[in-house]
Amino acid sequence: MEQTLWKKCVEFHGHECPGLAIGYKASEAAKEKLGIDFSRDEDLVCVTENDACGVDAIQFLLGCSFGKGNLIYRGTGKQAFSFFNRTTNQSIRLVLKPSQGKMEREERQAYLLNAPVEEIFEFKTPNFELPERARIFTTIVCESCGEGAPEHKIRLMEGQKVCLDCFKDYSREL
Repeated sequence: MEQTLWKKCVEFHGHECPGLAIGYKASEAAKEKLGIDFSRDEDLVCVTENDACGVDAIQFLLGCSFGKGNLIYRGTGKQAFSFFNRTTNQSIRLVLKPSQGKMEREERQAYLLNAPVEEIFEFKTPNFELPERARIFTTIVCESCGEGAPEHKIRLMEGQKVCLDCFKDYSREL
């Protein structure tokens, strides 16, 4: 493990923790398995299945971000990350293996940072397609609150165009 890079990653995140170490090792594994590096655009895409500390490491080390459109949240709650290389059409899904025995926080972090990636993650094929590139949508002004929202997030309600905050969903399904 490269100490200088880890320290910069910690600086970005705000503190050291096992969660950040998971993202650090996931980034290392993705670099190795897909032959990628820091993404300046959308050539590398990460679909994270959690919103935990490790995602900060992926943002810092690989250049995946929500704003750029190459970090996508898929809320399964799993410690799993799928990486897609648009240039080579390669992809890989990394799933954290269950921990072997009880470890204290510092011990767990040291283990994660120093163990081989094959010991930490299961390597799989993503079970979903590569998300399309980010698009720019027309802004529609909500006829209820007056705030703008992208057209794909607008709903019709009683003949008015409304944002998701103002939309009152209707369902009688059981």
